[in-house]
Formats: sequence, structure tokens, C-alpha cells
Amino acid sequence: MVAEVCTRHLQGVFSPFLSLAAGTIPSSRAAVVNSCGSTAEHHCDFMCHCSDCSDENQCGYLGVLATLGSPFTCDFEEGDCGWQDVSTSTYRWVRSRATLDSWGTGPHSDHTVGTDQGWFMVTVSPPGKATATAWLRSPVMQEAMATCEIWASYYLSGSGLNQTTCPVLHLAVAFGDTVVELWRSPEQRAEGWRQLVAYPGRIKEQFQLTFALTQPPTCGAVLALDDIIFRNCGLPAAGQQHCGTEERNCSRGSCLALGRFCDGTDDCGDDSDEAAEQCQLFTSCSFEEDLCIWEVEAGQPAWGRNTSMDLGTASGIPTRDHSTNSATGYFLHTISGEGSSMARLISPTFQATNSCSLVLYCHLHGLATSSLSISYVINSTEHLVRERTGDTGGCWVRERVDFNLTESFKVLITGEAGSGGTVAIDDLILSPDCVPQQEPAPLALPDPARVSPCAAEEFLCSDGSCVSIELACDFAKACADGSDENHCGTTNFEEGTGGWHDTSVGQLCWAVQSATETTATTLVGAGAFLALQKGEGQMVAPANARTPLLGPSGPACAMEMSYYLHSGPQGFLAVAVTEHSTGMTHLAWHTRGHGSTAWEHVHIPLGERARPFQVELLGLAELQDPVNIAINNVTFVQCDPGVEPLGAAELSCNFELDLCGWYQDRGSDFQWIRSTGQGQGSDHTTGSGYFLAVDPSAPWSRGQRAQLITYSQEPAAAPRCLAFWYRLAGPQIGTLSLKLQLQGAEETVLWTQRGSQGSVWHRGLATLPATGQQHYRLSFEALRDGFVGDMALDDVALMAGACGAELSCSFEAGTCGLAGSGQWWRQHGGTGTTTGPMADHTTGTTTGHYMVVNTSKYSLPVGHVATLSSALYQRSTPAQCLAFWYQLSAAAPGILHILMEENGEQRKLFSISTMEGDTWHRGHVTVQADMDWKVVFKAEGAGGEHSYVALDDLHVSDGACSEPASCDFEWDMCGWSSPADERLHGFAWGWKSGVPLAKYPGPEQDHTLGTGDGHYVHFDTRVLGAGGTTARLESQHLPATTAGCLHFWYHMDIPEHLTGVELQVKLQSAVGQRTAWSVAGQWSQGWQGSTVPLESPSEFQIVFEITSRMWPMEGTVALDDIKYNATGGCDSSSEAPGKVKSSSGFVAEVVLGLLLAVIMLALAAAGGWYWLKRRAQGSGMAMESNTPQGFDNITFQDDKVIIAQVPKEREED
Repeated sequence: MVAEVCTRHLQGVFSPFLSLAAGTIPSSRAAVVNSCGSTAEHHCDFMCHCSDCSDENQCGYLGVLATLGSPFTCDFEEGDCGWQDVSTSTYRWVRSRATLDSWGTGPHSDHTVGTDQGWFMVTVSPPGKATATAWLRSPVMQEAMATCEIWASYYLSGSGLNQTTCPVLHLAVAFGDTVVELWRSPEQRAEGWRQLVAYPGRIKEQFQLTFALTQPPTCGAVLALDDIIFRNCGLPAAGQQHCGTEERNCSRGSCLALGRFCDGTDDCGDDSDEAAEQCQLFTSCSFEEDLCIWEVEAGQPAWGRNTSMDLGTASGIPTRDHSTNSATGYFLHTISGEGSSMARLISPTFQATNSCSLVLYCHLHGLATSSLSISYVINSTEHLVRERTGDTGGCWVRERVDFNLTESFKVLITGEAGSGGTVAIDDLILSPDCVPQQEPAPLALPDPARVSPCAAEEFLCSDGSCVSIELACDFAKACADGSDENHCGTTNFEEGTGGWHDTSVGQLCWAVQSATETTATTLVGAGAFLALQKGEGQMVAPANARTPLLGPSGPACAMEMSYYLHSGPQGFLAVAVTEHSTGMTHLAWHTRGHGSTAWEHVHIPLGERARPFQVELLGLAELQDPVNIAINNVTFVQCDPGVEPLGAAELSCNFELDLCGWYQDRGSDFQWIRSTGQGQGSDHTTGSGYFLAVDPSAPWSRGQRAQLITYSQEPAAAPRCLAFWYRLAGPQIGTLSLKLQLQGAEETVLWTQRGSQGSVWHRGLATLPATGQQHYRLSFEALRDGFVGDMALDDVALMAGACGAELSCSFEAGTCGLAGSGQWWRQHGGTGTTTGPMADHTTGTTTGHYMVVNTSKYSLPVGHVATLSSALYQRSTPAQCLAFWYQLSAAAPGILHILMEENGEQRKLFSISTMEGDTWHRGHVTVQADMDWKVVFKAEGAGGEHSYVALDDLHVSDGACSEPASCDFEWDMCGWSSPADERLHGFAWGWKSGVPLAKYPGPEQDHTLGTGDGHYVHFDTRVLGAGGTTARLESQHLPATTAGCLHFWYHMDIPEHLTGVELQVKLQSAVGQRTAWSVAGQWSQGWQGSTVPLESPSEFQIVFEITSRMWPMEGTVALDDIKYNATGGCDSSSEAPGKVKSSSGFVAEVVLGLLLAVIMLALAAAGGWYWLKRRAQGSGMAMESNTPQGFDNITFQDDKVIIAQVPKEREED
């Protein structure tokens, strides 16, 4: 059996085109297996023998048709698809999802949906003392076609990846008594989802695949697998087909091109194309015994005959031969030593012919430095026929050349392995018309190319001088004549490929073509161009062409080209970039097939890239379509990193026209998008203009961060202030940061904000320090540690002088300009200079930062103080609210004083010396200043042991402070917040105005103002999932109360046929939580008021919680005008929109209602109409008073009071 084998790893380049190339594939999640009772030999053979394809359900089937080209996919979203862990130790595979606490030791999202909600397979319990292997085995499959492709996404991460003994992932196939390695992970260790492609070749029996990761102890690597796809694996459909003039029928009835018969591969699926009787006149050499009729030119280096088993597992060595598909089969190879090595293989002399053809299979490794050429020699002159350059990705690639010559000739096959590369060939097959000459005249070979005067790592300029190879194709001329930049991809194809080389492995390829050729009649007048043509490879894969090794490039680097695309809807043209330092490939641009008959022009940003990188051109069209896909006039613009484009120093930008001096970091597929809203809100500048935004849940966004970067800026002699407006919206959004990188130093965080801040614009300020003589760069970074929401940026302004006091400070990026007396420290996790809280308030984690002062008697004696002063706050309104979160140690923490300083004079506003529990508490004071002012925090020692005072999350807003837990949400959220959840099982409430937003629906008017300009908090219940996910809105900690009262207004838009959503009010304290009020989801009845009496014997929080018993549950819930009174109860409040009984009184009301109902029935039986009427009215009032726990049915519409129908409520358990 002969197999077509190939491996290739890419990072998501073709992902958008998998479904495109195969057509739309509806999901099929049926649990039925083999509903039609097909025979066992038809199970898992990549063909549907049942009408519902249930005979393939245990093989990762995800479609309604399983024809050649449609994928069988396992995304692990609803099961393991038959893949099983077969490990023999505790180190094993499990099906899991991403969580924040696994960051750094696993993926932050799955590959299928790109969020923490998706599933994948991952290794767990890595070995601690001895080397162990985790094995993952596929279900039993059978009958793979020679065109079969196995795709999978993998994520290899962990602290030990840079060690010399770090683990390698292997993919192997086992059939019969043979185990063949298909693929192994490359040496690059950059984290992120990568893609592998492996070609198992023609398998005529049952087989299984195995992923294996062997890990030494203490390495700590974690591997995840997702989206395992089988493409083009099923046999051709049986049944006689009508074939074209250049085709012939296989025994199964399918058609095959004449050139594919007797080529060493079973293309028909029944071996009829390789039958001995029709192929007996072909001359084949598999090198299993010797070199056959071929000769190796004497000298070193030379072609060597060897096996994979003997050569070992060095990178780039074929893992098996082509002939036998095993590690024991032979092939010819040449391996480079120092510099490049060239080996030549010579045929006998053949007679003149018009139909001699040669088929061979080649394997190249070594980026763009390894090559294989096929030539013929006449009269000692070499004539090149075919050349392949670059890495084939570990693949045995089919090549075919035809010779139509009027003189006798020799065939010359030359392999040149570049530094660290290999070239291998196998299965040389000559057609019957390649007839050796009986008495050949001596035919000398031409001398090899003269030896270059340059060293191995140098480039030979056209003028004979030498420059470093690293200076070739770096977008800057190093040779005096500029020849080092002549063949680097910039070309009009009039004089050849311009440095582009075809690396296709399939039945399509790229080649230079002229519009005068008959195959290009539609492109007459275009001159020469690079066009998609039929190729000689075996696979059904896109054609691929690559540039030489390029770089480095600057942030503004782009490629421009003209393109022509006239194909069916399944065709496409794409450009990708591969960075070899990380092994990652990202899609830069693509367009689908269409019927256009005109050339179009495109500008493709490439961005800043490290050397070496390559630009890849990808094209796909159906073979039966006219192949009219071409490119021309390729140029690279603004790529020299040493030449800054105009405007590179312009950091002030409103993004109305472009990005000014800011540039996209193209190293990730998570990108900033210049937008006008897209349902997430308007811009800040004009309300109708442009801003920048990122959406972490956008399709094909799998990168961890989106960065907006600058060119290197001139040194700054004095501090400057960078002001900007930002928005962090959504129920589960990540982190936005501003970073500074000094030349030659690590980057530092100047400003950061995490989590939802509402669908409103906030102002950010960051002081850029003086940099002395050092150049510097800035970057805005959006981190995907949340997946539901969006981030936005607008109106960036660079101003002279340091910034004033920041209105919000979380201390995550620094002290925000607060200066202390030397005893206040910024630290995290209680592991810093002094004792402090184990977690901060902002993130709720041990990695979050806060300010703390040690008030122990040895650090701050009794009566001594430590001060912390802010920069000047601008007096924007007569009254401003200063809010902050504080935590005091349990024993003798001292006293925290808050003072306001105005014109050098200080006034005490607030003091605290004790608090309940060890949690963060909110403090706030109203500041009424006549001019700009400072806040001063003074910690006074009290002689305690291990005592401290800590501060976090300072915030200044306009207007006087609300009472604790009371808020109209017009200026901010008044201390109401959603808890930080490290495992991402909870969601945050949003804050917005009534202006309609498609992405964040809610009432079009708030309750406070009754207009679209008013604000409220809201939650979109569509993001809730089944299984305990909730959305909680928590108040600050409140003191114990015996007669508290909560008033609030709520608005619900839940479709009536969906009954799984519930809004609850809970009281949460150190002893637990209890429900004080609840209401089931309902369709909009406007804003409805409710009153809930509260009692708690200890400190507590009020919690609004939304839960869902179904998923997804469409609808929204909003809250406004929350008011809490700690004393007096609800009856004494004249502002109460309605009354409610306590939860204990609710049961009594139900009993009373039942009793009254019995009395009514008795009176009715007695026939007393008058008394019956009186009791009925009494019963009605009783039932109205039975409104569950604060629900009030009064709504206001058009200045009229309307009594709405009271909805039914669920009973308390």
C-alpha cells in the first residue's frame, strides 16, 4: 500500500474557510447511533450510510451530508465524540473549560467559540516525581482516502516550555501492526491556540489516532486540544460517472485524471488506478533495495539512502518514507551541515521523446533556505524545469514534470539543504515513453554553480560584495546597488516571481502567467501576473505561495497589491503572515469568491514584526471552475522600522479620520476596530463620529490581547499628561491598560481598569514620566480576561505637565499621584512590606494592589500619624463626592482620618477606628470646596500588634454623596457593584442611559428623570446559562438594623412564554444569606416600585440577584432609584411607593386568605347575598395585601396613576 503523508502546522489561517470551502454544515447533535442498522464495515468510514448519518455519530460527525470535502468535526461542546483517555497514570486527559484561576497553566478560552464557555480536552495532574505520558485515543475508524486531512487546534503552555527537556506533543496513527507518527509539535514555545494539519494517507483498514504528551517531572506543561476535524477522508461515491476527455473511470465508477494513474498513490480508493497490469511498463524506484537506474554524483555532500528509524527524530527528518508509510522504509536525503549543501541525482541518458514524464515525492524542511530542482541536461547544458523552495511542513509532496525533447537528455535532480534544513525524495516513477538510449554518447554534466565568495551567513550582492544575510529583505538597502531588496516580494511579475515561491501541496498552485496565454483570455492587457493554476500535489488544499524571509518591519508596514477574483462562491483569496520566532500564523486579509471581472486594489496592514517572518498568499477555487484568480503589482510600503512615517509622533487623536500616531499590533487576531458604534454606543467626540473598540467575543478572535502601539518617541525632558476617554461595558469584560516601555527596558503599567464600568464614557489620566535620554513607546492593551462586552477608546490628548489627581484610582498601575510620608506602601496579597489584607477590593484577588500603612506600636507609636495626600482635584461642582474603600485590622488598628485640604488649610471630614469583619468597607464624604482641593488620609497609631489600615478604589464624582446603599445612578453607581469572580461564573450588571443600544437593550427612559438621558443599572438575561450562573448587584456593607427599609424601582422585559428568570433581593452577612423578596420574570409593565422591610442582627449587604433556570433566556431587567433607610421601618416612610409584609408575615397572610375563603363559601351556601358581597370585598382586600414581599402593582404612565394587574408569584419554600 502506498500512502500520501503530510504534516503541517498553522495558527488558524484556514479556520474561516473550513466551512466556506465545504459549504454550510448544519449541526447534528443526535444521540442516535446507526438508526438504519448499517453493517459494521460502514461505521466511521466518513460516509453516510444512514439517511441521518447516525452511523457516523460516534466519530465526530457534524453535518447532514458526508460527501468528499465535508468535515467530520469534534468540538467537545457536548461530549468527547468517542475520544478516550487511555493513560496509565494519574497524568491524564479530561474534558474541561477555561477559568481565570488556570491562566498561565492552560488556555484562557476554548478554540471553538473563543470564550470561557467553550469546552476542550486538557491534560491534568502532571507528574511530580517521574516522567509520565498522557494518551488520548480516537474511536475506531476505517477507510481513509489518500486526500484525508486531520485538523486540530492545540494549546501548549506552562512554565517549563523553555526548558531543553520540555514536552513534545505527538500524533500517531495505528493500523494493523503498524504505528506511524503523523506529526510532532514544533520547537517554538509561544503560547496561544495553534493549528496542526496531518495527512494520514490512504488506509484500507480500521485505524485509530493517538495524541500523546510525555512530560518529565516539574516541567509543569499543560496541553489542550479542540476542534478535531476530518476533511476529504471518505471514499469517492460509488456509481458510474461520465468522465471528461482527460479522465478515465475507476473501477468504483468515479473519474480520475489520466495523469493520476500509475503515480504511486491510490486515488480511486480501490487501487484500480495503480493496478499492476496497466502500470507494468512504468519504471519505479522506491529505494527500498538500491538506487535502481539512478546515480549519485560523487563527492560531498551527496544523496544518502536511509530510513527514518536510522536517522532518528531530529527536527525536519521525515518520520516515515512515502513508499511503505513506515519508519523502516527507505528514501534519499541530504542534510545540511555548516551552511548549505547541494546533492545531485542523475538519470541514464534517455532518447528524444514527446511524452516522457517523471513523478516523484519530495520532503523539504528549512524555511525558505531548502530547495529541490528538476532539470534536464543536453550537451552539458542544464535546463531548469521545476523548482520548489521553502518548507513543505514535513510533507511528502507529489511533483510531476513532462519532457518533450528532440534530443537525448539526462534528468538531473538537485537538492540543496539550507542551514539546519533537509531535502528528501522518494518514489521516482518514469512513464513508459522515458526510454533509455541503448548506446548513449558521453553526456557530461554541467559544473555546479561556482562557490560564493561570501560566508555561509552572508548575502552576495550583485556587485560582488557581501552583507549579513540578516540584512537581506529587511526593507532597507544594505548593498550599494540595493540588490539585497530585489527579490523580496515587491514585483510586477514581468521578470519572474520577484521572490515569491510556490509551496502548495495540493491540486492547485501559484505560477507566473502572461495575459497572452490562451488560459488567460479574460485578463488580456494585464501583462504578467501570479495566477492560480492546476497543481501536481495530491491534497485538496489551498494553493500557497510565500515570500522570502522578511523583517523586521515597523508598525505602519503594509502590503499593497492588485487582485483579480472570478470564481464560484467557495473560492477565496487570502493573505497571512507567519512569524517564525513564535511559529504563529495570522490571517491578515481575505475575500470570498465572486463574479467580478475587474482588477481591484487592496491595502493590507502587516504591522510590526520581528525577523524572520513570511507573507503567505492563499487561494482556493473549485477545479472545474475557470481558474481566474490572480495578483499583480505587489509592493511593501512604510515597512522600514528605521523610517518613521509622517504623523508617527502625533499621539493626540480623536480617530475621526485615522489612527494618527497609533498603530495596530498585528501579532494577534484580537484587534482594535475603528467604528461608529455597531450597537454599543456613540463616540465621545461628537456623538456621531468614530472611536476605537474591541469585542472579545468577535468571531475568530482567539488572541489574548489587542494592542494599540506607537513608534519610538523622542526622549521627554519633563512629565506630560495623557488624557483619554474610555468605555468598559458588558456583563463580563476584561482589562484595559496603558503601558510605557523605555528603550531597552521592560514595559510598565501607567494606568489600568478592569471589569464593567457601564455603557458610558469615563475620563482616564496618566502622567508620562520624564525619560531622560531614553526613547520610549506607549501602548493601549485590551486583555481578553472577560468575553461578554466591549471596550472603547476615544479622544486621546497629550498635554504638557503632570496630570492632576485621577478621579478614579485602583492602585493597580501605581499610586495615581498620591504621596505619603514614607510609611504608606503600595502592595498586594499581604506579602509586601507590611501586614495587610490578603486580597484587594478592585479584583478580589491576591494579585490586586492597594495602599496600606502599618499601625503597629513599633512602626507607628501611639499618637503618631502617617499621611497620604492626593494631587489637586478640580472643583467641577459646588458639591463633590469622595468615595473610597478601606479595611482595618481586627485589633487596635488605630484611627483613619479623612481631611480636605484647600489653599493649605485642612478640614476633617471623616474618621473611623473600628469595623466589623475582615472585609473591605466603603466610606464616602461630601466635599464642598471653594477652589481646587486635595484629600489627605491620616492614619494614627494606637499601639496595637500586627495592625494596619488599608485603602483602595478612590473615586471622586460630581454631586453630593448619596446615603449608604441609596442611588439614583445619575452620576455613578454609589458603591453598588458586582462581585469580582475569579472563575468567571458570575456576571456584572451594566450602567447606562435610556439611549437605545442594540448590543445592550434596556428601557428607553429611566425612572428618576423619565427621559432617555437618565441613567439606571441593567442586565441582559441572555448571557445567563443553566447550572447556577447568576448576576449579582451588591451594596456596600451596612450596619445591623432592626427596622430598615428598602425602596426601589424595577423594570422587566421578559417574554411571557419564558418563565425561568427570577429577580431576588437577598440579605447577605457573615452567617449566610436569605431571600427577602422575589419576583418572576414578566413582560414589560413599565417601571414598578417595591418596598421591602429589612432586619439583620449583624452587618450585612443588600444583594439584587438574577437567576435563570433556562438558557438562553431572552430579556432585560433594570433597577433605578434605590433608597435605603436604616431606621424607622417602612410604615413611617412617606416616600414608600407601596407597602409589603415581611417574609414571616407572608405565611400568615396565606393562612388568613384560605380561612376567609372558607368563610365566604359558607355564607354563599346560606344564601345571604348582602353578607356574601361584604365578605367578597374583604377577601379581595386581603388578597391585595398579599402582594408578595414588596411587589407593588402601581405604575405611572402619562401622568396618570394606573393600577396594573397583579402578576402571580411563586410561593416561598
